[in-house]
Amino acid sequence: MNTYCLTVACPTSRGIVAAIATFLSDRGCNIVDSSQFDDLETGQFFMRVSFLSETGESLEALDEGFAKVAEAFEMTFGFHDEAVKMKVVVMVSRFGHCLNDLLYRWRIGALPIDIVAVISNHMDYQKVVVNHDIPFHCIRVTPQNKPQAEAQIMQVVEDAGAELIVLARYMQILSDEMCQKMSGRIINIHHSFLPSFKGANPYKQAFERGVKLIGATSHYVTADLDEGPIIEQDTVRVTHAQSPEDYVSLGRDVEASVLARAIHAHAHRRVFLNGNKTVVFHASPGAYASERMG
Repeated sequence: MNTYCLTVACPTSRGIVAAIATFLSDRGCNIVDSSQFDDLETGQFFMRVSFLSETGESLEALDEGFAKVAEAFEMTFGFHDEAVKMKVVVMVSRFGHCLNDLLYRWRIGALPIDIVAVISNHMDYQKVVVNHDIPFHCIRVTPQNKPQAEAQIMQVVEDAGAELIVLARYMQILSDEMCQKMSGRIINIHHSFLPSFKGANPYKQAFERGVKLIGATSHYVTADLDEGPIIEQDTVRVTHAQSPEDYVSLGRDVEASVLARAIHAHAHRRVFLNGNKTVVFHASPGAYASERMG
């Protein structure tokens, strides 16, 4: 039996859950996991349903048959095969902790993604990427060639059929045009000191102010720099006994784990945009299991 999921977003209304459950039951589908959220402030309803197609109903047939239900409730919806991994392009500059963490998680199957390309504006990680049999593209960016460079980046994304771009400490600001074109499909990671400690050496600034919590934020990229809808955050406690270098090391660890969790949620289609915020549902049973250990 195939395991599929259905994602739904629509204006809130009575009868949505009943309509979805009835449709799936009538089509020979058994719901195995379900999450829903009704935002009374925005008037929006969100739902993710994981189900088994016990009669072998195809995604195409489900999609076509659901159109009438969707129309009645003004739904934006999608049916997805949970066995199909999301294609991802990773972008990186000179800090490799997030890239290396993602490559390891990808290699053991801990993330439901297929890394189809890595793009960098430097050559530092060419060897490690190629050793994983992943195409590596060095696209240098300058103020003079930025439009051409972004066109090259988008060509790589389109040729690879990627559904998501991950900025794994990619230290270039994307244009408004690219942010809009890939809206809801670019994930970034950065420290969680913003807006307090901007610019160079944020960890040193935090150390000098005696900060006791450091952390990381992963969010969707928008034209507003580092202000996109937040997907995942976490913190780690530090004390007066730590050095600025300790802050950096601890910060890199939390950045890597937060980015991985954000990607996991997006790839499992558990994240819904809700204005300037997100709705992030819990993971289905077994969603964190790795295909192999080590």
